[in-house]
Amino acid sequence: MRGVSRWAIACLIALAMASIASLCTAQAPDFFRWIDFNSSQDQDVVVWVTRALDGQKWTAIREIGVQYDAALVITTLRSSPQASPNRDTFSIWSVSLENRALTHIVDGTNLRLADWLLLNVGEPRELGVLYDDCNDCEATTYFTALRYDLRNHSWAARWLQDGGKTIPVWTAKAPLGVTQTQLYAVMADSNGHEVLGTWNHMDYGKAKPAEEFVYRYDLDPASSVERTQLLFGRDAAGMKDRLCRAQDAVPGLFRGQDSALCETGQKAHYERKPVTTPPLNNQGQSKPPGTRQ
Repeated sequence: MRGVSRWAIACLIALAMASIASLCTAQAPDFFRWIDFNSSQDQDVVVWVTRALDGQKWTAIREIGVQYDAALVITTLRSSPQASPNRDTFSIWSVSLENRALTHIVDGTNLRLADWLLLNVGEPRELGVLYDDCNDCEATTYFTALRYDLRNHSWAARWLQDGGKTIPVWTAKAPLGVTQTQLYAVMADSNGHEVLGTWNHMDYGKAKPAEEFVYRYDLDPASSVERTQLLFGRDAAGMKDRLCRAQDAVPGLFRGQDSALCETGQKAHYERKPVTTPPLNNQGQSKPPGTRQ
C-alpha cells in the first residue's frame, strides 16, 4: 500500500496507540515538538515523512518529532493483519525536512521512551529510550539516547555499536549453570548531568570464583563524545552503592534494586587488603588499636 491511503491509515493507527511521549516530564530541547497527527497544520510534515519512507517496510508511523530541519520518526511493522500489536517491531529514522534524505538509526521491539536526559551540562537534553532485541524470547534490553546532531543536521543514537545495537543493560540470557544478577540506573551526577551505571554479577557456584562487571557510561564534558568505563576498586564500590540506593534515578530507567545484592541498609564497601609487613621506619613504638598508652 502506498501514497495517501497508506499515510492516512498510518495516522489512524498512530492515533489509536497510547503515546509514550506524553510520559516525559523533563523539558524537551528548544525548538523540538512532537507532531500532532490530528492537526491540519502538521499534515504537510506527515506527507513529507511518508514520502521519504516510501520503499521501506513499515505498517504505521508511531511518532514524528521535529527539531530544526530534521524529523525523528518512529515506525512500526506488523508481520500480518492478524498479528497482535505487542508483536510489532519498530524502526527509528531521521528524515531531512529539506531534501527527504532518510537515515536508519536503530530497530528492535518493545520500545519505551523514558524522558529527556541532560547528559552534558550546557548541551540540549536527549531522549532516553529502552528497547528489546526480540519478542517471545530471552530478550536483551538496550539503552540509548536520541539526539539532534547539529553538525550533520540529522538525528542520531548514542553508543551505537557495530551491528546496530547500543548499551545492553539487562538480559535474560545466562550461561548454563551461572546465576546472574543485574542492576542498572540512569542517575543524576554531582555536577547536574546524568550518567548510566550497570552492575553485572556472575556466580559460577563451586566451578570458579564469581565475577563482577561494573560500568559507567557518560559523555566527555569537553567533546560530548560517549565514554564507556569499566570500574574497579573504590570507583566500582561507589557505583554499586549508588545503584542500590538509586536515589536520583530517572523514572523508568532503573531496575534490579530489589535483588539480593542490595539488601536493606547494606552498602557496597571497597575493602582494602590488610598490610602484613611493617613499614621500614617501624621502631617498635606503634601500638595496635585498643591498647593502653
